[in-house]
Amino acid sequence: MALPLKPPVKPQLALSRKLLPEGEEWSYEQKWDGFRAIVFVDGDEVHVQSRNGKPLSRYFPELKMPDGRYVVDGELVILDEDGHEVFDALQNRIHPAESRITMLAEQTPVIFRAFDLLAANRKKLLGDSFAARRDALEALVESWRGIRGSVELTDLMRSPEEAEPWLNGGEGVIAKDCTAPYRPGERKGMVKVKRLRTIDTVVVGWRPGKEEGTVGSLILGLYDKQGELHVIGHTSGLKANEKRELVLKLAPYETGERGSGDPSRWDAGRELEWITLRPELVVEISYDHTSGGRIRHGAKLLRWREDKAPKDCGIEQLS
Repeated sequence: MALPLKPPVKPQLALSRKLLPEGEEWSYEQKWDGFRAIVFVDGDEVHVQSRNGKPLSRYFPELKMPDGRYVVDGELVILDEDGHEVFDALQNRIHPAESRITMLAEQTPVIFRAFDLLAANRKKLLGDSFAARRDALEALVESWRGIRGSVELTDLMRSPEEAEPWLNGGEGVIAKDCTAPYRPGERKGMVKVKRLRTIDTVVVGWRPGKEEGTVGSLILGLYDKQGELHVIGHTSGLKANEKRELVLKLAPYETGERGSGDPSRWDAGRELEWITLRPELVVEISYDHTSGGRIRHGAKLLRWREDKAPKDCGIEQLS
């Protein structure tokens, strides 16, 4: 490729914060639930790089980038019929079989949401301010009118108030310092604030901790409209004293049976068996991601809900 930047290029990363930064220098974008990717385009030659520098092009043959000479940073996403991102569908695309890749490329086509321009023609833009890079990206996308292929330009807001709906109804917000250069691999000039959700869930079991006589995590469930209880995830980050105290608290509710199955599906390699409890205890938890009717990462235990009936903990809370 005759580009001023060669793969791999480490993407600039964001620092996690609880509140959005404010000030004239900040702009705000929606946080997406997909694969971070940097795309290198030289004429009709396209190379897609993952966040950790690995090539992704073979897994997304349907990705159509307009011809040109540029390097663009963004997010690969797959949408359902309602326009929501489906992270599971993205994970399914990483498959060794060419026939399966071809089938899924047709069934679940990917979209590339562009939010930064790192190089154009023979010029590197890393040292330019984000404001200048964004202007260049908008001009490039505008030149593609009618031939964008699989590319969408992310929206950009200039005030926290305009971005607030993304904290209430999306995955969260990415704030960017408009005066900052692009810093590959560094967590500077970018801040992410995730949408934090809370729901009430039924405690259906517990998994032993690494230390003997402790609870490692609580297995969580929700009821569907037919009254069936579904495992939707697990807690994480219990305090040391909680892990010991919970063994006694949970003992009266044990059924003597063992449950199995991965309550997270993203915790590969962990012991999947857990001690089953009668579905009589309710906890309020916080979490940030769901996919396929499950919590993607471990949820945080907020409080026990003695005032809440287990049957009132419906799976519609995940909608």
